[in-house]
Amino acid sequence: MSTRRDFLRLAAVSSAAVAGASGLLGGTALASGPRRVPPGHIGIQLYTVRSLMTSDPQGTLDALGRIGYSTVGVSGLYGHTPQQFRAMLDHAGLRAVLTHLSLDAIRGDWQRELDNAHVLGVKWVVVPSLPSSLWTPAGYRQVAAEFTAAGEAARAAGLKFLYHNHDFDFRTVDGEVLYDILASETDPRYVDFELDLYWIIRAGYDPVAYFERYPGRFPVFHVKDMAPGGAFEDVGYGTIDFRRIFRRRDVSGVREYVVEHDQPTDPLVTAARSYETLHTIRF
Repeated sequence: MSTRRDFLRLAAVSSAAVAGASGLLGGTALASGPRRVPPGHIGIQLYTVRSLMTSDPQGTLDALGRIGYSTVGVSGLYGHTPQQFRAMLDHAGLRAVLTHLSLDAIRGDWQRELDNAHVLGVKWVVVPSLPSSLWTPAGYRQVAAEFTAAGEAARAAGLKFLYHNHDFDFRTVDGEVLYDILASETDPRYVDFELDLYWIIRAGYDPVAYFERYPGRFPVFHVKDMAPGGAFEDVGYGTIDFRRIFRRRDVSGVREYVVEHDQPTDPLVTAARSYETLHTIRF
């Protein structure tokens, strides 16, 4: 993966992606507009390249650095210690800004998980999903209390706590939207949200409306696009109006823009195309 031939392949993909993103995002609109995604805050969730991380983690991280990414979201350590994984990130010139940890992690040795997060160098610890057994108002209220306690411990350790949504979080059960329970019943001093833009829109809800209801509580976006039929798509090649969402960054509180694609055909092509969209978009 680190051969010159592969590097040239990635460079070619990136160049093609610039042209493609220009057309798919509206051509001249990319060249206009006063604001851009801060280059040092364009990242990728490593879940996107998980098939490559399994076989060649260092080569994969190096390739992401060559594409232009500054940051990553960690999705497991692939059999390495936190110290070994941090060394691979450093070698690739990448900075981990968040790590995904299971609900069981906060119910177990949470202090150990926080210590490991410090080794990785992240700012946020994130629970990425909840089991279906908790998809009730009572279950979400229970989790809201657990999240607040975990977030208070994270803050005491110099870290911040987030929850990452899927579409099921926006189910209405017994007249209540489950996600709203988390947003309203967690303590905003200790709990914020990594907003997956694909999943909230797939569920039929408007991210901007949530920014206005809960301002400043969305410091991380999972920037994931949607094909016309509803499938996952490379960022900038689907139907989501990222400009409209990004323009409200002062209300959302977003700091990190983290690319994700759950089912990429070619993970590095997806990574390159999505990076170029975020690097070139203006809003």
